[in-house]
Amino acid sequence: MAESKSTLKDQGNEFFKAGNYLKAAALYTQAIKQDPSNPTLYSNRAAAFLHLVKLNKALADAETAITLNPVWEKGYFRKGCVLEAMERYDDALAAFQIALQHNPQSSEVSKKIKKLTQLAKDKKRVEELENMRSNVDMAKHLDEMKSELSEKYGAEESWKEIFSFVVETMETAVKSWHETSKVDGRVYFLLDKEKTETDKYAPVVNIDKAFESPQTHGSCFEFLRQYAVDSYSHAACLVAPKSIISYPQVWKGQGSRKWKHGQNDGFFIQFESPFLRKLWFVPSSIEKGHILCRDPVVLDISVHEVLPRLFK
Repeated sequence: MAESKSTLKDQGNEFFKAGNYLKAAALYTQAIKQDPSNPTLYSNRAAAFLHLVKLNKALADAETAITLNPVWEKGYFRKGCVLEAMERYDDALAAFQIALQHNPQSSEVSKKIKKLTQLAKDKKRVEELENMRSNVDMAKHLDEMKSELSEKYGAEESWKEIFSFVVETMETAVKSWHETSKVDGRVYFLLDKEKTETDKYAPVVNIDKAFESPQTHGSCFEFLRQYAVDSYSHAACLVAPKSIISYPQVWKGQGSRKWKHGQNDGFFIQFESPFLRKLWFVPSSIEKGHILCRDPVVLDISVHEVLPRLFK
């Protein structure tokens, strides 16, 4: 004679309590064959499958439990737990809220709702951060520069090339910071396509040693100024992490208290051309475990210049 369904369920519960979820699931399955319309058995097997990380099977059992008893809190609770494990937080929250309707006194369900509400908020914020990190658009911060370039250069073709050069340099730096949490100290040159000897002059010069002392800083600046002339560059962009400079006033003998962004990690971008100079600091922060570059802050280049004027 076959074992009674209650005995099979009780045995399954014992194995479940002992942490043997595979054996528990097998016993619940045997009990279901004897009593296929019992929602408790499906709920119990869903719990076992959840522990075994068989999430699709667990969800199917939770759905069956709900179908068999639509007003039973436990079926919705089980479904919510499985959806939570699947990281489907909004769906899980909806299931727990239905469970609470059927049993408003359940502190277990209330705790889940509180937890899931926060998890849903966190997940949404992480998605927003990922979107901000992967869809970098620096052009929207440079409207003022666009009008200044237009005024200085007149010809649309000339200033648009320079503007694109600055935007591309800034976006490359931001993407590097997002991926590696650093940028290299470099100066990017906008070379004259017709005049520059490209085999002799590269569009990028490393300057990571430039800020080790006033002496290296001075010699680097002189080299870059000559490089700009010899390479027939139209413009240049310096990118330098704050960490290798300490603060931009060091060469002028001013204290770090003058530097209001002293508490922020980040990097500088200094634009140089014969007619226009600009300076930005791009602060960085860590949010939800993600490194995020904040909006570039315009600085007064006459006060905070990282390098002296490159174009005479």
